[in-house]
Formats: sequence, C-alpha cells, structure tokens
Amino acid sequence: MKGYQLTFFTQQNRHHRGKHVCDWLIDSARELGVRGGTVLAATEGFGHNGKMHSSHFFELADQPEEITMVVTEDEAERLLKRLLADQLHIFYVKIPVEFGTLGESD
Repeated sequence: MKGYQLTFFTQQNRHHRGKHVCDWLIDSARELGVRGGTVLAATEGFGHNGKMHSSHFFELADQPEEITMVVTEDEAERLLKRLLADQLHIFYVKIPVEFGTLGESD
C-alpha cells in the first residue's frame, strides 16, 4: 500500500484540551480509524527556536516525545484536518511511504 509516515514532535509537559499532547494525538488518531502509532521518548533535542529540551534524572517534564504513524492518504488527510480544526500547535513531518504486512498473524 502507498501512504505516508507522519511523525509529530512535542514535549512531555505540553497539554491540549486537558490531556498530554501525546495522549490527545494518539486518542484522536484511534477515533479516526488509524490502525497504529508509536510513541518514543527521547533523551534530548532542540526545537525551531533553538531551545534545548531534555530528560533529567529529577525532571522529565521537558522530555522530548516523538509520535509516529504510518497511514493511508485518506487517514493522513483526516488526521491533519482534525488537528487543524482543533487548533493543535505541533510540528510534523509527512513522508511518502510504501507499507504492508508480511507473514502470518500471531
């Protein structure tokens, strides 16, 4: 199948509509029928303004998070429209991909 890899970048301390941005984004994707997503916690990174974000032993609130989904063109369009309509401010990358499943299911 052809589609897109959508990757969103945020920090653990960010909220939208009373939820962590990461949780809100995953919940919204599931509501729209996206079949899967992965959340990765990063050690450190920097944003468009050059500010460093990192996880520290005592403080994880500023820890960078990356949410990745592989979606069809229709799913990508619906998800991005939802984020725009809901006024979520988030940086994303959209990359064309070919995807599928190999082997028998468990």
